[in-house]
Amino acid sequence: MNKFTLTLLLLTMFLCSYSQEKNDLTIEFKEVNRKSAIEIIEKSTDYKFYFDKNWFKNDSTLITQQYKSTSIETILNGIFDKTNLNYFIKDKRVILTNNSIIRDQLPDNYFDDKTTKSTTPEQNKSSDKPIFYVQYDSIKNTVRDPGIILIGKEKKYIEKKLYTVSGYIRDGKTKKLLSNVTIRIRNKNISAVTDNDGHYTMNVPSGLNQIETESINHKKITKTVMVYDNGKMDLSLSESINELDEVIIKGNLNKNVKTAVTGVSTIDVEGIKNVPLVLGERDIFRVATTLPGIKTTGEGSAGFNVRGGKDDQNLILLDNATLYNTSHFLGFFSAVNPYTTSKVDIYKGSIPAEFGGRLSSVFDISSKKGNPDKFSGEGGIGSVTSNLAISTPIIKGKSSLLVGGRATYSDWILKRLDEESLKNSEASFYDGTLKYNHKINDKNNFESTFYYSHDTYSISSDSLYKYSNRLISLEWSHIFNSKNKTALIFTNSEYKFNIDYQTEGINSFDYGYKLKETQFILNFNSIYNKKHTFNYGISSKLYKTDPGHLSPNKPESTIKPIDIEDEKALESAAYFTDNYALNDKILISTGLRYSYYAALGESTQRIYQDNLPINDNTVKGSQTYKNNEVIKTYGGFEPRLAVRYLFTDNFSIKGSYDKTFQYIHLLTSNTTQSPTDAWKLSDLNIAPQESQQYSLGLYKNVYNDIVEISLEGYYKKSKNLLDYKVGAELILNENTETQLLQGEGKAYGVELLLKKQIGRLNGWLGYTYSRTFIKLDSNFNDEKVNNGAYFPTNFDKPHEASAVLNYKFTKRYSLSTNFIYQSGRPITYPIGSYMYNGLEYTLYSDRNQYRIPDYYRLDIGFNIEGNHKIKKLSHSFWNISIYNVLGRNNPYSVFFVTKEGQIKAYKTSIFSVPIPTITYNIKF
Repeated sequence: MNKFTLTLLLLTMFLCSYSQEKNDLTIEFKEVNRKSAIEIIEKSTDYKFYFDKNWFKNDSTLITQQYKSTSIETILNGIFDKTNLNYFIKDKRVILTNNSIIRDQLPDNYFDDKTTKSTTPEQNKSSDKPIFYVQYDSIKNTVRDPGIILIGKEKKYIEKKLYTVSGYIRDGKTKKLLSNVTIRIRNKNISAVTDNDGHYTMNVPSGLNQIETESINHKKITKTVMVYDNGKMDLSLSESINELDEVIIKGNLNKNVKTAVTGVSTIDVEGIKNVPLVLGERDIFRVATTLPGIKTTGEGSAGFNVRGGKDDQNLILLDNATLYNTSHFLGFFSAVNPYTTSKVDIYKGSIPAEFGGRLSSVFDISSKKGNPDKFSGEGGIGSVTSNLAISTPIIKGKSSLLVGGRATYSDWILKRLDEESLKNSEASFYDGTLKYNHKINDKNNFESTFYYSHDTYSISSDSLYKYSNRLISLEWSHIFNSKNKTALIFTNSEYKFNIDYQTEGINSFDYGYKLKETQFILNFNSIYNKKHTFNYGISSKLYKTDPGHLSPNKPESTIKPIDIEDEKALESAAYFTDNYALNDKILISTGLRYSYYAALGESTQRIYQDNLPINDNTVKGSQTYKNNEVIKTYGGFEPRLAVRYLFTDNFSIKGSYDKTFQYIHLLTSNTTQSPTDAWKLSDLNIAPQESQQYSLGLYKNVYNDIVEISLEGYYKKSKNLLDYKVGAELILNENTETQLLQGEGKAYGVELLLKKQIGRLNGWLGYTYSRTFIKLDSNFNDEKVNNGAYFPTNFDKPHEASAVLNYKFTKRYSLSTNFIYQSGRPITYPIGSYMYNGLEYTLYSDRNQYRIPDYYRLDIGFNIEGNHKIKKLSHSFWNISIYNVLGRNNPYSVFFVTKEGQIKAYKTSIFSVPIPTITYNIKF
């Protein structure tokens, strides 16, 4: 053998041995889990693995892969892909580590420089040295869990400066997911807030971080976190017993300053038990009316007016489903059960683009989720109502059912009164809520809500009035990854009322009305990068109304049956919002919504002559539309823009612009909303309402964020607002458009709010100056009001002030006060008389030229909490309150009666004397 052949042989043997050392593994895996794959490698090779068996305890991933002449590193990288497992190989021994990397050498300058600055991957690779994080704990006097939380799998080189960390925050005892919890990185201007599902997403710098939480009702915790990659971190908080219920309306720390939206408030329902209200009943809507910009037309009235809007311009959502009537007992109680309600977000300035269909506000109400780990409940007994809410696990740790019910025993009270007419009266209500929540897995969750309420009343009359709300909401939410999630929502709502008139004569009848709404929503949330967060989706809702039917309910009744033609319409929308952090100072929320509305047949629509008033005399014909045939379409873009400029961490200025459409109208000739008011859909002759609102505000927190101060101003222009002709007949009218007027509106105001969140004395002070006008002008006198000039609306109240305060004497005893002042609302007065054809008639002033007397009221409540021992069967709470403690005879309305040739004015009031109540609540 010559030298050349010998050399070639030796080289071939060397290369073969090198190949066997580096790429000598041929292994096939067929549907095996990771632990079994490791065992196959050990049986097939000389490699031995060292690891904690618990790491693979819940591993359900199955691997099917064939490797030929592949290195051990490539095989292990494939097996441990999408896990937090790393490995270290030394002399055929493989040591597995969770998250971290084992290193067998230190960088040359390690002992000279304890901290290594983060560099780019390119810089790291050029130095070919691993990066070490060494950071000394400089946080003093903070109790924290020992150890470091590792997130993600450590890589050899730093790939990003920021990674995405997400997770859920829940109560450690009840396992309830917690919303509105702030989580932040200490000493860095980076934070996030949990949503309604207790979920948060935050961009965290790579390396070692100190992460802390902030919650009013839970203890602060601090965690030391090492971030290697995108990952998940769930947290559990302990309840802070001593601080419960100190704050009634609360936000996250600096949320009012740092967010871009204007005119938004959050009501924490757990705290409103301290607010003294009529008959001792918790009422989220009555508490809301103590906030600037939200008013009622009078005591005991249903509905409310937000920034100069009518009561039908408020979108009330209960778990995404529309609630059409918000009151029980003719307006004295809220139709929303406070014991099954978690919180309410009120938008009256910047309305997010995902909401539409109303001009003035959105009340986004979230019901409580049940406890998936143990049985619990809460109940209360008041002067006229009792309430009970119970939560129980269905599948422990995964699903729960919340059942809540409320009823009144006012009928029992009426039967025991001395007045004979009231003994024969009836006034009762009840409501019930069921909520089922199921956590399918870490990425999928399902929840459903069913709600029903029913009212019956008959006060000294032959008419029995009934009205009810019914809604269902189904939501499936899915988390794609730490940056993207979606929700598919289905809702169905129904509102109906009925009047049963029973008499011994021939006029007995049954009158009813019904409205149904069915809606689908597909919503996405996406964190594009640290500057852009997107929210987008589509929605569509179908309206169906029975405008009214009248039928005799006795054989001898001579009432002629009437059945008004049903109405149907489809309202759809697509929306997109970008929350853009331009820099640390400027945050821009840009929203675009496009809504499309189609009135649908089957229907017959009148066609009126052009350039003439709409009445029975100007009809030129009619047109009939088949089932689902499009009658008329409306729609347009609804841009939303909000900008925040941050002067300091606790001082900002915000501005916003909103445009909205409303395609459904409430037909009411009353000053306040009535249970027997009907909703009317836009059609060929009734156009949708439109509004544009401009807002500007200053927001400042003082005394270490204990006190929040906000000053907001707004200006709103509207068109196609509905009003009514003198003597309008709306009930069972087949041609409602002949009774209506549509005009322009304008509203403006300034709102001041001071809110103290913690301490012995807490609560808020609010003041509003606002004006609301409408103009009904036309070329025809019978469609013109006040000579076509702007005049105050029925709910124009220039001045309003409120003070809701709570003072804690001890941890168990506190005193609460609620003071409200409002300007009197407008009214039309008789100012003289005139003769016409030998008859005398009353002459009235211009519409709403005068005002009824001002309104003010003081309520006082004394609160007694049970002891704060943690280990006890239940926690109790007593509230002793006096409503209208001053005995002020506030006018609800003023009306006029002609007697003996003279016009006399009469004033009606609801509560003219102090009303004491005692309420007992228990939580177990």
